[in-house]
Formats: sequence, structure tokens, C-alpha cells
Amino acid sequence: MQNRATTISDLEKYIELTEEEREVFSRADDFFEFGSTPYYLSLVDKNNPNCPIRKQIVPSSGELVQTKFEVMDPLAEESHMPVKGVTHRYPDRALWYISSRCAVFCRFCTRKRKVGQNEFVPDNMDWKKALEYFSSKKEIKEVILSGGDPLSISDSKIDYLLTELKKISHINHIRIHTRYPVTLPYRITLELCEIFAKHFPIFMVTHFNHPKELTKDAEETISMLIKKGNVVLLNQSVLLSGINDSAIILKELFYGLVRLGVKPYYLHQCDEVFGSTNFRVPITKGINIMKQLRGYMSGVTIPTYVADLTGGGGKVPLPTDYLIKEEVETYRFQNFSGKEFSISK
Repeated sequence: MQNRATTISDLEKYIELTEEEREVFSRADDFFEFGSTPYYLSLVDKNNPNCPIRKQIVPSSGELVQTKFEVMDPLAEESHMPVKGVTHRYPDRALWYISSRCAVFCRFCTRKRKVGQNEFVPDNMDWKKALEYFSSKKEIKEVILSGGDPLSISDSKIDYLLTELKKISHINHIRIHTRYPVTLPYRITLELCEIFAKHFPIFMVTHFNHPKELTKDAEETISMLIKKGNVVLLNQSVLLSGINDSAIILKELFYGLVRLGVKPYYLHQCDEVFGSTNFRVPITKGINIMKQLRGYMSGVTIPTYVADLTGGGGKVPLPTDYLIKEEVETYRFQNFSGKEFSISK
């Protein structure tokens, strides 16, 4: 983490930037800072502007454009936040934002408004209030540790949080969302895995988007998590234009994940966050890609294609009976509680 590239001069030690990338870099930095580990940069094709790793982390001109559908907080997390750091949108589960730091800042991040910004990070008193909130809400069966990246905090703090959550009798299980197996696999140590094993069961959702990310280092990390940490591993990918919006690429990714012991869980339609214009794939194309996979691949390898409804409606599967009306520019959906939401096509 201390050796991350965070400036354009750092980045140019690894990549030959195009003129457009140089011009966009400083302007994009006003909205969302740049950051990447040397490990993840080592996966970049230095001379190919269309490299799928490069496009995930190097600022592009699309980030400077805001369509009328894009907002800073597309999932309305702040409006469902009873305690700092806690988003309680679904009745039986709550998300706990415990770190603003990431090994790599993904350009399509749905939380780019707060990732890297220390003022959003809960302190020890906020943690205490969050634990009290979880204890008071008997309907909460699952707590999801998220961020930033929750594994950015120390092993001792991870152990403390897991211990305190396990003390709450009505919490059925804990989930951790992390991209460290993808962007900095060396963060996963034997000592950390022993902590996970102590708090079994732990469900961990990783975030591999492209087969190039399934390196030998990532494979060893996944093996350690499963064999030493007794962790149940799932993966969520984001469908990204020009990166993985191809049945051929996704087939390779999903089979590769299952081979390593990771269940493909979700394929996300890219959220309508400010600056995501260049990343979003039309929903009709995403549906057609899934049609090319389902029935032609093992069911174990197939994730659920979902959209997280803008405005805080939650996730709905695509294609789906949740779709109630197709309009000129948008689709209208009903969420799990029957409320109506729209997302752009």
C-alpha cells in the first residue's frame, strides 16, 4: 500500500500514457483520486490503451461527463444510514462501511464520492454505536463488511469486529466484500486466515472482472482463504464496456473462478454513478450475453445478472418479472417491497 502509484508521474513509470490520458488525468482527479498497487499495474499491457486492466484504473474522458441519470450516490446509501457507516436498506441485512481505503481505485466505483476520503470513516465511537444498532435490530441476520476495502484495517481490528458481531445472537452470518485477492493478494496472510477460521463461517465476496486478473498469486491467495481460512468464496463482477462485455471473456472468467474454488455470484449492471458513462453496457446487450451463457455453461459457473436500482431500490435480476414498463430512455422496475424505480437503458 505504501508503494502505490498515486500521481501521474508514478503512473508513467509503469505505462506509456496517451495524450488523452495525460490531459484527462488532472481533471478527473478533481472528482476521484487515482491509486494502484505495483502488483495490479504489473498486469497492465503497457502499450495498449484498450488493455482491460488499464481501462479499470486509468482515468478516461467519460469520467468528466455526467448524464441526466447519473448521481453521486446512486444506491441512496446515505439516506438509509441510521448510524455513521451503516446502511440498512434491506430488512434482514445491513452494510457496514468500515474503511475508505482501497489498494486500487476502480474508475467505475459506486462509492467514488467517499472512497479515499477520511471524513467518511467511522471511528471507534461510531463502531460502538453501530454494534449497539445491530444488537437492537433483531431482524438483522447478516452484516456485510465493506468500504473502501474492509481488509485495509489491521488484523487485530478485523478480529475485534468479527468477535463483537459473533456475540450478537440474532446475527446468522457475516459477509466480507474485498478486492484484495484481485489487487493486492499479498494482504491475505496465514495469520489473517487463522482469524477467519476462528470465526467460521465467513462468506467473502471477491471482485474479479477479467480473466487477466486470475494470476498465480491470486490463485495461491484463494487457496489459502479456502484451505486455511475456511472461507466460503463468491465473486461479483461488473459488466463493463470494452472490458468484459463479451460472452467469450465472461465464459473464461467464470470457468476460471470455479476452477479455483470461487462461485460466480453476481454480474452487476454498472451503477449509474457520476462518471460511469464509458463503462455502462446497454441492458439489452447484457441480457443477450447471458443468453449465450445460460444453457451452454455449467449452472455452477453462472452468476445472476442484476441491476442495483438507482435511488436505493435494491437489486433486481435481469431479465426479470420485476421489469414492469419499458420507456423511451429507461426501464421501470418494482423492487422487493413493491416500490417503483427507473434505470437508464
